Order: sequence, then structure tokens, then C-alpha cells
Amino acid sequence: MIVFLLLLLQVPRSQHGSVTQRVSHTDIVISYNRPVARGRELFGSLVHYGRIWHPGADSVSTISFNNDVMIDGHRLAAGRYSLWTIPEEPPKPWTVIFNRGVGGWHTNYPGESQDALRLSVTTETGPHMETLTYYFPVVDADSAVLRLQWGTVVVPMKVKATQ
Repeated sequence: MIVFLLLLLQVPRSQHGSVTQRVSHTDIVISYNRPVARGRELFGSLVHYGRIWHPGADSVSTISFNNDVMIDGHRLAAGRYSLWTIPEEPPKPWTVIFNRGVGGWHTNYPGESQDALRLSVTTETGPHMETLTYYFPVVDADSAVLRLQWGTVVVPMKVKATQ
């Protein structure tokens, strides 16, 4: 019983993070747990190529928009979505999935029937990022670039406000 209580009191290794960005009149909120590389080989090893992967740790990562948006030129309705990817070995593009199933654990993909949008995204290479991160390096009056980065892999997406 004491061991169980000690486990409950341990601080998780993948800390919770969030990022919020306003673009025009649209608020974008991302909530996720942040795995750390800790010297591990990430893509092609820890994260398998060609398989659905939840970019985060523990509970599912979510993204929400209070207004409709365009993601890389594709319309996505206002709402809250879980984020999923299908990583591919370079130079193949990754698939990024916005799914309506938002509750649950990071390994339980709700299924294609719940997909609101699937995108093909060409990855980039950047400096090593030890902890998985979502960030907005470019923000204009009506658009922003959202990047998912872990290790040296960067997954960029352009978000455009429609209001």
C-alpha cells in the first residue's frame, strides 16, 4: 500500500504544457503532456514510421479553435480536437489528423470515422528540441505558423483565421 501511495505522489516525467495564440478573432488553445527525449532515438525507433502516433504523452493532446479556421488551405470547423500523426521516414510527408474524439489515453486512436481533417505535411529539420513542443514562431494579423517539434523533426502547419 505504501509503494502504491508513493507512486501516486511521484511527479510525472512528462509534464503538462499548454500554448494559446490569438489569430485575428480566433483563439487557438493546445493542451498536451510533454515527453522528453532523454537520449533516446525518437523517430523510426521509439515512434514507429507508418503507424498512428499521438504527439504527446499520457492523455491525448488537444487543440481547440473558437472560430472556423483553414489549416494548410483546408477548412476546419470551430471545436476541440485530438491530435494524431502518422510519421513517415524522410522525405515522405507526415499525415496530421484532427480527430473529434477528445477523451482518452494517447494510445487509443478513436478511428477514422471521427476524423475531422487529415493533412499531408512536409516535415522540416531544426535544432534539437529535447522536450516535445508546440509553438507559433510566426503570427500575422490573420494567420500563424504552428509547429510541432521533437528532436530535430519539425511539423509546420499554417493556420488562417476565417473571421
